[in-house]
Amino acid sequence: MSEYTNFDPENGTSFENTNHTYHYESGSMPAPKAPGKKNRKVGRTARKIGAVILSAVLFGGVASGTFLGINYAAGYTPGSLKVQPQTEEAAAETGTGEAGETQAQTQASSDSLVAASSAQTSVQGGMDVSDIASAVMPSIVSITNRSVQEVQNYFSIFGYGGHVQTQETESCGSGIIIGQNDSELLIVTNNHVVEGADTLSASFIDNQVYEANLKGTDPSNDLAVIAIPLESISEDTMSQIKVASVGDSDTLKVGEQVVAIGNALGYGQSVTTGIVSATNRTLQTEATSVSTSSEDLPTYIQTDAAINPGNSGGALVNMSGEVIGINSAKLASTEVEGMGYAIPISRVSDIIETLMNETTRTKVSESEKSSIGITGITVNETITQAYDIPAGVYVAEVTKGSGAEQAGIRQGDVIIAFDGKEITDIQQLQDVLLYYSAGETVEVSLKTMGDGGYVDKTVSLTLGHAADTQQGETQDNSSDVLRGYNAR
Repeated sequence: MSEYTNFDPENGTSFENTNHTYHYESGSMPAPKAPGKKNRKVGRTARKIGAVILSAVLFGGVASGTFLGINYAAGYTPGSLKVQPQTEEAAAETGTGEAGETQAQTQASSDSLVAASSAQTSVQGGMDVSDIASAVMPSIVSITNRSVQEVQNYFSIFGYGGHVQTQETESCGSGIIIGQNDSELLIVTNNHVVEGADTLSASFIDNQVYEANLKGTDPSNDLAVIAIPLESISEDTMSQIKVASVGDSDTLKVGEQVVAIGNALGYGQSVTTGIVSATNRTLQTEATSVSTSSEDLPTYIQTDAAINPGNSGGALVNMSGEVIGINSAKLASTEVEGMGYAIPISRVSDIIETLMNETTRTKVSESEKSSIGITGITVNETITQAYDIPAGVYVAEVTKGSGAEQAGIRQGDVIIAFDGKEITDIQQLQDVLLYYSAGETVEVSLKTMGDGGYVDKTVSLTLGHAADTQQGETQDNSSDVLRGYNAR
């Protein structure tokens, strides 16, 4: 039940509206006469008219107050929309007098609203999250990595059967369609998504799955490019997918909204959103933990958009639907929330282009497996600090008659690159060799001891058969290093 109470200080009259019953009081009013029949009829008519008038006044007041309140809440105040004075010619075209002025005011108001709407659309990039998901999803793929690994027999913990057994494992990640050449569709992802794979497969937006081959890897930047032959992709799939649009991560601002898309937890493509929490964030990762100064550490985009396992290799996009980062769940921590990281696309664009132009390789058969002919040790941070040895694979022993010996590799050398690929540990070197057959000749970059310390050296090495030579990893301790360390 509405109740209105008002006070008129000029007349000293108060009136209260409750159930449409009105009561007026005034000290100057004469005492009422006894109503007659005619007077009663006139009185009833007057009260009805008064009630209608008062109701109209109250309704108009409430409506006016509501309208003004909405305008103030929306940011419009009296005088905020101004009309430019019209020339005589314009007045003749649009009308003169009050009608012309009203038309001009209406047009000015309309133009202002259109301008405000256009400015807001421009700030938001023209799309909301659903628009971005619809536009970018055709460029995102789900990657499945299948490999066979050696695991310790379960019963060995009880002292029975200490032999190892093989076990097939499967892991999931994401990728971004980054380009296409004459024969292949190219997809960029994280190196850790494809690392150690026996077979790789990619699933597109239409849920069709295709086998992929390794194009190139850069473990130090956690990047890899895989390729799918165009001849194996159906026309229907090709009509539904597209190459991603790449933006400029250098122009990102803290607080800018971003969207992360990827194969979270292997359940299929999903979308999360957040803001750019920080730019140029440096992190110490396993790949950069060896002999890397803080000035040389790679930088990352920090975001509070959820990046979970399976999102690795997926896209971080701006509100224009452009890829500005490659997500990496590997950089996340289970100890904190709201801190995800992505590799800035502008920082690694040259690296990606290089990987896209490498020769596509597949794993060689067992009979074609190759070997360098060394026993190597990973140079970790402890060894680097203790012995001032460069990061890479330290050559502890060279097999007689091997390709390494014939190429001039000596005990004490450090392998830092193989066929143009940076090498940081022995496992990485062994994984690369799986794609090279015996008899191939490759360029191997070394750090070798000279008169004033380590110097760069590049040799051409013809790979031998893995069955003829033995290559392994020794213990990473100082005695092994000193045993093979040649300080000439």
